[in-house]
Amino acid sequence: MTSSRRYTFRRVFPSFAGPGPSGLSAAIIAGICTGASGALAQDSTTAPGFATAAQVDNFDAPSLEPPAAPGLNFYGTPGLMDTPSAEMLPDGHFATTFSWFGGQSRYNLTFQALPWLSASFRYNGIRNLNLFGFNTYYDRGFDVRFRLLRERRYLPELTMGLQDFAGTGVYAAEYLVATKRIETPPLRFGGAAGRSPGQLKVSAGLGWGRLGSYGAVGNIGGKRPSFVGGGTGGNLSYDQWFRGDFAPFAGIEWQANERWSVKAEYSSDAYVTETRISNVFERKSQVNYGLEYQWSKTTRIGAYYMYGSELGITAQFQLKPRHPILATQVPAPAPIVPRSQWATKEEHWSQDWTESEYKRTRFRDLVAEGLKPHGLILEAIDLKGTEAEVRFRNPRYRSYAIAVGRVARTMALTLPPSIETFRIIPVRSGMGLSTTVIRRSDLEELEFSPEASDGLMAVAAVTGAGPLPETAIFSEELYPAFTRSISPYAAPAYFDPARPFRLDVGVDFAAGYSPAPGWRIAGSIRQRAWGNVQDGRASNSVLPHVRTDQSFYAQYGTTLENLYVDRSWQPRRNVYARMRAGLFESMYGGLSGEVLWKPVSSPLALGVEANYVIQRDYDQRLSFRDYKTFTGHASAYLELGESYQAQVDVGRYLAGDYGGTFSLFREFENGFKVGGFFTLTNVSAAEFGEGSFDKGFYFRIPLGWLLGKETRNAYGLTIRPIQRDGGQRVGGVGGLYGDVRTAHRRSLQAQRARFWE
Repeated sequence: MTSSRRYTFRRVFPSFAGPGPSGLSAAIIAGICTGASGALAQDSTTAPGFATAAQVDNFDAPSLEPPAAPGLNFYGTPGLMDTPSAEMLPDGHFATTFSWFGGQSRYNLTFQALPWLSASFRYNGIRNLNLFGFNTYYDRGFDVRFRLLRERRYLPELTMGLQDFAGTGVYAAEYLVATKRIETPPLRFGGAAGRSPGQLKVSAGLGWGRLGSYGAVGNIGGKRPSFVGGGTGGNLSYDQWFRGDFAPFAGIEWQANERWSVKAEYSSDAYVTETRISNVFERKSQVNYGLEYQWSKTTRIGAYYMYGSELGITAQFQLKPRHPILATQVPAPAPIVPRSQWATKEEHWSQDWTESEYKRTRFRDLVAEGLKPHGLILEAIDLKGTEAEVRFRNPRYRSYAIAVGRVARTMALTLPPSIETFRIIPVRSGMGLSTTVIRRSDLEELEFSPEASDGLMAVAAVTGAGPLPETAIFSEELYPAFTRSISPYAAPAYFDPARPFRLDVGVDFAAGYSPAPGWRIAGSIRQRAWGNVQDGRASNSVLPHVRTDQSFYAQYGTTLENLYVDRSWQPRRNVYARMRAGLFESMYGGLSGEVLWKPVSSPLALGVEANYVIQRDYDQRLSFRDYKTFTGHASAYLELGESYQAQVDVGRYLAGDYGGTFSLFREFENGFKVGGFFTLTNVSAAEFGEGSFDKGFYFRIPLGWLLGKETRNAYGLTIRPIQRDGGQRVGGVGGLYGDVRTAHRRSLQAQRARFWE
């Protein structure tokens, strides 16, 4: 299938003053160097060759339309209705779908983890099943699909799938499916042809389990155990994979144009439990029909006639992490003008200014003022005759490459001509994260080079951040610092059989005080405006109730969410440390410490975290319950390439159980993050309860991806199929690795093109 690509280019440069550095008169810099007086001046003069904002045409920003994604079936994976196809979503796509027919509802989340691998999570309800002690049977399951062969000119695409392979098995099935696509003429409406050719997709396969329950043509391994509900589930049922009867299924989809498609399939699912053991719906035929409409770039809806008796509907929503909802708009920086064009006298290059405290302070102030329009904050500066080191905070840009680039430009526009070497150090919580060393002459030479990004990485160095020089001058506006904020919050609770989704919403009132670098005193008060989490079911856990008393903690509308003292510092190069004491989160307070080893150029990091915690009282004020415990972990972090990160944590958990957690995440350059995890401890499946062991998935959506502007804020959410007490950790602590990694070499190199934004 072909996809349309549309490119539109726009180049905007702000006005800048005269022949010298943008926004600052070169005479000011030269005047400070030589001792002449001058005033900081800005004018509206525009350099030759650059347009003012008023002269810019109303062109679209550069854009690339992503390839069209295939339609999804009732299980949230590419396919027809109840049967799969061999197609894959575009790499990195994240899809949520809702489907309903015959009293069955399915909520699906699917992530295309790699071009050849996808994973799905599903929560489903079967009304009027009246089996296993439930009127409506709710269940959770996981699917995974592997592409075995790409489509070629004469060969179809081939995919293998495992459906509901780690749940209770209500929808358990395995399959091999092949799909071939054939281009067709575009459908005409009123004599006008569509913009793109149509497409005919033909799929056929063999299924086991559910997909082998009707019209079986063979058997492998003998009789397959039938589904029995009400168990704990959660374990891999590998002893049943591709075992028992197998049956053929097939389907065809005609995508008439960019909007409309028609589907038909022959299903090999007999719905034994729903139509023979129970009476959820009446199955009269194995042939299903559907009509789908692409409502927008991200939304697709469909209507269907299922099994000769039932109507069905779906709604499909596809998020594309690489393609934000709104294009991010960043004000263009001022161009770098070579010093040879404005520092034309020998005295301009003099280093005598280094002997004057007043002049050094004046340059500090110029850099601080130059960073403010970019949303950056000067922490400290150290100035020598030919070298300058700037330490700065980055509260605005998710990409440190942009921040380092803006700092480098500001230094080039404000510092004396004699300074050739720039040392740029981002700072977080008082800790220097890395040092980017750039020659000023390289900036001047590469400014408009077509190979600017790769060229700069070739000549720049990224090293660890050393200690603050004794001669450094701190910014006068930083300490002591007081911050405050008001923000909405949402606290969901999932998968209660009485009500699968519960939610509390309200407002957080937060404040913080930083008396010195690395020190912070902070707290927040939470006021619930509405919610029903307090009505959730009581815990039946046989383990200490370290997490399952959520409904008891939700009984109170006004709570003290956290209150703590935090200290962060660098004991030595490549080593980062943190200590925290107080109330960490809604359920626990105590004392916590963490140490992280992370060389700036290494994909590997190692960390140790230790916590002595006391369980807070249900009212979440200043009182505690009787439960106390020590919990801690040794952690290894590894950057795998292709935006993937792996993490292994081994240690003691809140309920006193010992074990390990394995996590795998994919973080895109814009901050969109998707991943999953599982934890295995010395708690047995029977002791753990429903779900057998702790597992779940996590996603984080950067607000800039939604709003179209630069911000470091994001919305993150962790979803577990079931909340139990085994394998649980304390929240509100840790996090050094995430703070540090994004400013290290691999991240800066991956986003090197953004240096010039």
